[in-house]
Amino acid sequence: MTNDPDTMPIADYLAQGGKLTSPENVPPRYRGELLRLMSSFVDSELAGSAGFAAAINWAPGIKERIAASRITLEKTDHAERVLDLMEGFGTDKARYEQAHDWAARGPRDTLVDARRHGGDMRLSVFHYPLTGWTDAVVMNVLMGSATLHAVGELARCSYQPLAEVLRDILPRERRHMELGLEGLERIVVTGRGEAAASVAYWMPRVAETFGPAQSDRFDRLKALGLRHDDNETLRRAWRAEAEALLTPLGLN
Repeated sequence: MTNDPDTMPIADYLAQGGKLTSPENVPPRYRGELLRLMSSFVDSELAGSAGFAAAINWAPGIKERIAASRITLEKTDHAERVLDLMEGFGTDKARYEQAHDWAARGPRDTLVDARRHGGDMRLSVFHYPLTGWTDAVVMNVLMGSATLHAVGELARCSYQPLAEVLRDILPRERRHMELGLEGLERIVVTGRGEAAASVAYWMPRVAETFGPAQSDRFDRLKALGLRHDDNETLRRAWRAEAEALLTPLGLN
């Protein structure tokens, strides 16, 4: 049997690694899950960009200011690229971009679980405020690493246009994390204590973004070819990478 959506049921086609290429050949259940994934990515990038914008003025030097500006700009660009795909499914792009206060944050000492809060689909970690340059850099490193694992997972998804966009985005997301790591290496020379406190704050909150270890939704997404590795597998891989990044700096 060929791997062709015209010669087998769509569920079997996707289960065997088939790819869908346009909104016209996407079935309703697949469409709903795909739009939810894209919305979460777009909202998280917009919220991440808006939250990090304040760090531009916290930057201690020109090099750091340029890095913060680049991250803020490129995350918004990443959101627009995926939002362009959502337009093909009927999303009003202009209205969407203005629908929420992307810079809004809650109290720093409140624990926000992985469920959606407020009117948008941002990941829970983007409901917490940054408190200064060190805090922004630490969060950027830890969430940047988590983003590489999460986006790398989605870059293998069965909706080919999204997979292609995310594969194009990944190198820039990696550079964002690397810029944060360069900044953190400078910070720990004189401010390791503050950085360690920030690591302790952000580690559990970034870990929460991967979702519950047991997830019925993951099983649905896997059957549709939209996910492959489960939440706990991604979380363990991220923890290992975070430890490898922080240990040389004395921050693990």
